[in-house]
Amino acid sequence: MKRSYSLAELARYLDAELKGDPDYEIRALATLQSASAHQLGFIANPVYQKYLATTQAGALLLRPDFSEYYSGHQLLVANPYQAYAHVSALFDPSVEFSPGIHPTAVIGDGCHLGHGVSIAAHVVLGANVSLGDGAALGPGTVIGDDCHIGARTRLAANVTLYQGVSLGDDCILHAGCVLGADGFGFAPSAGGWIKIHQLGGVVVGNRVEIGASTCIDRGALDDTRIEDGVIIDNLVQIAHNVRIGKNTAIAGHTAIAGSTQIGANCTIAGAVGIVGHLHITDGVHITAMTLVTHSIDKPGSYSSGTPMSQTREWRKNAARFRQLDGLANRLIKIERDQSAE
Repeated sequence: MKRSYSLAELARYLDAELKGDPDYEIRALATLQSASAHQLGFIANPVYQKYLATTQAGALLLRPDFSEYYSGHQLLVANPYQAYAHVSALFDPSVEFSPGIHPTAVIGDGCHLGHGVSIAAHVVLGANVSLGDGAALGPGTVIGDDCHIGARTRLAANVTLYQGVSLGDDCILHAGCVLGADGFGFAPSAGGWIKIHQLGGVVVGNRVEIGASTCIDRGALDDTRIEDGVIIDNLVQIAHNVRIGKNTAIAGHTAIAGSTQIGANCTIAGAVGIVGHLHITDGVHITAMTLVTHSIDKPGSYSSGTPMSQTREWRKNAARFRQLDGLANRLIKIERDQSAE
């Protein structure tokens, strides 16, 4: 991949207004504080405006209203953060997949391999697996029977898909994630737990990214479904029959219990816990460490828990929290007595 671009090329790529030398060469991206000559920086948050006078960047991505505060080469765009996201693709050092099948790969019966697929060392494909054009499987990846992987979808090393998992086009699955393992379904009996065999699958839409070591369980009867454009961080647990709507983002260490439905365009911050069989509507933001115990039917931001404080203070507040019910009952009695007078 090309690793050097003129400002004129970048301006065309981003549809940006260029101020400066169109032939000036950019070789990498960097922050305002660390950038050097021939590196491109950006400013999206006004908090960092103080660095504009001292940055050594070769050029900056800026909003037009910031232009007067910087004297170097400029690429003016309406949204510098989005522009940075787009241009980062040009400088991505990730290993590129070359079409071909490594001799150590095992290909099961009845597989359909699209044009230009890349299958790395020690990959195992079960029977009747379908790979779309340009799909790429990293080393040690295992794909179960009857799975479908869409065009240009990329799986990193040691990804595991159990049987009957379907991935759409242009997805990215990072190392060690597991899709299609059995959901946690057991029926109690006098003799112990009886396993409920999980008969559904996992269906993932297009342009979905799933982080390292994330697990998405197969459905008990219906499929677990992840819709188009969803992004999921590392170490997330998604239980059986969960449905996640389009363009929702889920941060690391979140756990979602079975049969919960989450709407479109939601953001779920880190270490959130969501109990099962709930419905969360579109456009909901859940802050970090929140425990969601009931359905949410109105868009907006939701939180639970108490913020950090010194341990001594926290213990006092925790004791008072246990007293709230008694205090509330006393207050109700006082109000009743006053109204009766």
